[in-house]
Amino acid sequence: MKKIISTIIIAATYHSGLNAQKLSEEQLYRPNFHFTPKKGWMNDPNGLYYKDGVYNLFFQYYPDGNKWGPMHWGHATSKDFVKWEEEPIALYPDDLGYIFSGSAVVDKNNTSGFGDSKNNPVVAIYTYHNPNREKDGKIDVESQGIAYSLDNSKTWTKYSSNPVLKNPGIRDFRDPKVFWDAKRQQWVMVLAAQDRAHFYTSKNLKDWTFQSEFGKELGGHGGVWECPDLFSLKVEGSNEEKWVLIVNINPGGPNNGSAGQYFIGDFDGKTFKIDDLFTKQLQREKAVWLDWGKDNYASVSFDNVPQDKRIIIGWMSNWEYAQEVPTEAWRSSMTVAREVSLRKTKEGYILKNIPVAQLKQYQGKPITKKISLQSKNQLITKSEINLSRAVIDLDFKKMKEGNYTFALKNTLGEQVLFGIDNKTKELFTDRSKSGKTEFGKNYATPITKAPLNGIYGNAKLKLVLDKTSIEIFFNDGEKVLTEIFFPNENFSELTLSTDTNGSSLDFNAYQLNIK
Repeated sequence: MKKIISTIIIAATYHSGLNAQKLSEEQLYRPNFHFTPKKGWMNDPNGLYYKDGVYNLFFQYYPDGNKWGPMHWGHATSKDFVKWEEEPIALYPDDLGYIFSGSAVVDKNNTSGFGDSKNNPVVAIYTYHNPNREKDGKIDVESQGIAYSLDNSKTWTKYSSNPVLKNPGIRDFRDPKVFWDAKRQQWVMVLAAQDRAHFYTSKNLKDWTFQSEFGKELGGHGGVWECPDLFSLKVEGSNEEKWVLIVNINPGGPNNGSAGQYFIGDFDGKTFKIDDLFTKQLQREKAVWLDWGKDNYASVSFDNVPQDKRIIIGWMSNWEYAQEVPTEAWRSSMTVAREVSLRKTKEGYILKNIPVAQLKQYQGKPITKKISLQSKNQLITKSEINLSRAVIDLDFKKMKEGNYTFALKNTLGEQVLFGIDNKTKELFTDRSKSGKTEFGKNYATPITKAPLNGIYGNAKLKLVLDKTSIEIFFNDGEKVLTEIFFPNENFSELTLSTDTNGSSLDFNAYQLNIK
């Protein structure tokens, strides 16, 4: 009884504080176009799929507080990956446990038998996390369950014989990503199992057979493996097909905290094996990262997207500080949706990711400038464009060995620094003077860095800017940095300084007209 009363008091205190915070928080920190829940805590994207003209985004959700709690599946929908509408909660905790991360598939052939004469089912596959067994110190805390919907996710029915995959004696056993393997007419599940990935197959989404494991001593192992994904992509400019395995890790990212890594290889329906070129790349780089910024975790892809495009979205935060960021009504947002493609070079593979093409539909008329760079350059002034909803394309020519530092500023003297160090051969971001920084662990230090392959003569950057985030895409997404920030006033101008001579910059800035 005491526990129930204290829970009610905590929830009441949380909700009573919303009104006082609402105005300043909404104005300063509610993103203009990145998805956030109206209230409560959000983390990993889950159950991503497309059906009947609608993209569905589910997410780890605790509606009754702004820190992690008993996990539900929240739900949002979009017709274009850009404008998201929050829907009612899809899945609630039950006697088997909290509803942890997972995926959703469109069961076009009704292999599960959940469909009827009019509707193919959408089937969600998720992890049950049993808090009672966790408290008792048990190992078998996590198992996999399924639920189905016949009305495109408006209502859900949990399978009466859950769990469909029991725990084999592994404490961290979660985050099932399932897809239809058309070549072998089977469902494939990749699952995070502590420090490796497990692969299972099924004909009906209910009965699963273990096939293999991968990764025990490969890639990054600074923390537990989570939220895997497996899909095939054609190599750019060829008919060669490769398989991509994404594995998220917490902690152990390239700039501390949580992050996503990937592996390139082949999959025969049972076993994933990295290829020879990627083996050499891994020996050289130790781990290969999807995003070098601190704020892109649990990126996974959508099922059933038209034209077989592979679109991913991630949680735009980091477990080092996510529960302490300076918002109260809600916590966390998602990255922009991104299309991924695979490039092959002599050195290895690059999983490129760029904003979805649909974002261009919201771009206004460009502000275009051609600039012969001086030591200090004013790129955007306060009156020209709203930098809390913008896309900026930057095209450098005749770059020299030296530093190119952008500053996103406000009138309070706060700033986010980022750019290209063409001497030390790296991209960087520095948010140590970005406003509110005294929260969590390692939020503002050290400077985030991403190594580059050499000194560049020409280079391109695409910036996607919202009130509290910057997403930097280098050379069409060959390197990406995603970072969040919390200024005390929205950023309103952009400058560029350099210690070089003779470089030029083509500059196109677009207002995003998203309401």
